[in-house]
Amino acid sequence: MATTDDSFGGLTEHCEECELDTLHEVSVQLRTESAKSENAAFSREPYRVTECQRCGRRDSQRMNDA
Repeated sequence: MATTDDSFGGLTEHCEECELDTLHEVSVQLRTESAKSENAAFSREPYRVTECQRCGRRDSQRMNDA
């Protein structure tokens, strides 16, 4: 679970690498999932991308997985 850390103005989340709750940079990226160029415009999916500011570990999770 993510929490806001007001002292740094960032987001803290649990990092599997550090085994601690650390500051993370969080962004959303649109990724094309189709290898076929004619379908590429219709196959973009949002991914939540996090990067630990302590160790640099990056994780991504597809947002539309139900």
